[in-house]
Amino acid sequence: MTEDREAPSLAVLIDADNTSARYAQAIFEEIVKLGEANVRRIYGDFSGSRLAAWDAAIQSLAILQHQQRNNTKGKNAADIALVIDAMDLLHKNRLDGVCLVSSDSDFTRLAQRLREDRLAVYGFGERKTPEAFRNACSRFIYLENILEAEPEKGGAATGAVRPRKKPPKKAVPIIAKAMEDGDDDGWVYLGAVGSRIQAAAPDFDPRTYGCANLSTLVEKSGGFEVRKGSGNAIQIRRKADAGGTAARAAPAKGGKASAPGAQ
Repeated sequence: MTEDREAPSLAVLIDADNTSARYAQAIFEEIVKLGEANVRRIYGDFSGSRLAAWDAAIQSLAILQHQQRNNTKGKNAADIALVIDAMDLLHKNRLDGVCLVSSDSDFTRLAQRLREDRLAVYGFGERKTPEAFRNACSRFIYLENILEAEPEKGGAATGAVRPRKKPPKKAVPIIAKAMEDGDDDGWVYLGAVGSRIQAAAPDFDPRTYGCANLSTLVEKSGGFEVRKGSGNAIQIRRKADAGGTAARAAPAKGGKASAPGAQ
């Protein structure tokens, strides 16, 4: 009997001044896919009404609230408190990763520093997040991708505005670039492609293209042939008419090739 692997231990550090409370539940539902949120902290000036929308989420999601007043106008004490706590947690050596929830590029150096000590850094922010912070993370998740708009009630939308999705074919160049070392017939395992894409583009997400996963995106993009390789692992290659050099599908080792486009 094999032992269950322990879920990665994560710290979730939220910049309340830079994150809408409407994303709170969706953020923690996404984090469940990454590991266990053992540390949950939120930073901001909660003395006024500006961050009052966070009250319900702080209670229901068991987030530890850190009150930080800005003693000088234009200075963000909450950002400094978040960074100090992150470094304290780093040196306690009890974490596998940190989730930085903010759209603020000021956390770019923090993300770099955490990764230097081999911690996984998952960034959560809106599409306006500067590229430097996105690329400093091991993986960056757009908040618009994890929260769908709720149905309108009484003529007013109660959820976030649904972002416009990119057409799947726009992902073809990104996927193709990660397939450069395929076998003699051009076939590459989809899992390896996904890993290379994530390493090169931390903010890549099939949901940006309206697809639940990479397999669906590959199929809907129209630019690739798909087959099952050994162990039923999915393999893909460029279609000849989509700029690739692939010919007709050759039989996979240990099995027959499926027709182009098959799952």
